[in-house]
Amino acid sequence: MLENVARVLVFLMVLLQGFYAIYSFADPTGFAALRGTDLAVFEDSDWVRIYGSRTLFVSLIIGYLLYIRNYKILIYGALFGTVMPITDAYLAFEAEAQSKVVIKHVVTVVYLLITAMVLKTLVNQKNVA
Repeated sequence: MLENVARVLVFLMVLLQGFYAIYSFADPTGFAALRGTDLAVFEDSDWVRIYGSRTLFVSLIIGYLLYIRNYKILIYGALFGTVMPITDAYLAFEAEAQSKVVIKHVVTVVYLLITAMVLKTLVNQKNVA
């Protein structure tokens, strides 16, 4: 049961990151607004797409680690992944984004920490890879 919960939590991470990657390519301006920062000029949309390519990379790596069930590494992926929403929250706050945008990033940090705790508990209980 715990393994199923862990897999769902990680799979949702993969899906969300994959969605963000696709959205950043399809609509860089809309994606920037969703993240809490507006593009000053449309020409800056290349930077949003660069972000998207890195996000796709993260999604694929996390997805592969989930596929091979390497829960130990996924613990660190969730913990180290908090860097992104912490930075996003700070940037959104600095850009004077709506409070709900900043809160969304903070909730993401909490989600990642919960995911790491569930994965850690799973690894401790089952002594899995």
